[in-house]
Amino acid sequence: MTQQVPLAEDLFTWPAEQPSLIGGRSSDGRIIFPYRRHRIVGGVREELERVELPRRGTLWTFTTQRFRPPSPPYTGPEVFEPFAVGYVELPGALRVEARLTEADPAKLAIGQEMELRIVPFGTDEEGNQTMIYAFAPVTEGGHVDGAQ
Repeated sequence: MTQQVPLAEDLFTWPAEQPSLIGGRSSDGRIIFPYRRHRIVGGVREELERVELPRRGTLWTFTTQRFRPPSPPYTGPEVFEPFAVGYVELPGALRVEARLTEADPAKLAIGQEMELRIVPFGTDEEGNQTMIYAFAPVTEGGHVDGAQ
């Protein structure tokens, strides 16, 4: 039986109705993503506080990937479909690079409100469906386009 599994551990809370990306906060207040346990602050190694990042942000910039990236390291689906990737600015946190659920550049705009989604990516060595984070445009009325 095929299972859905995160592409990597400690990227996001999932399964969850309201998944969040997982970041790390250091004593100087800086937030990093993806989460890691330690960071050097002022020449001293310190443990980071694990924090859930905001689910909504604004699209800072984007581009559309129209050709299959070279392999290796590309590990996505064998049948390539164009996708958009962008930076989403999460308020009070940082900018996150992510796939976007909408690939049509005519339906995306810098400054557009976006919300986190967990979407299928590919298949791992055990045949499980891998899941990644992506951001979906928020439409008028606050509804979100895209999966989960």
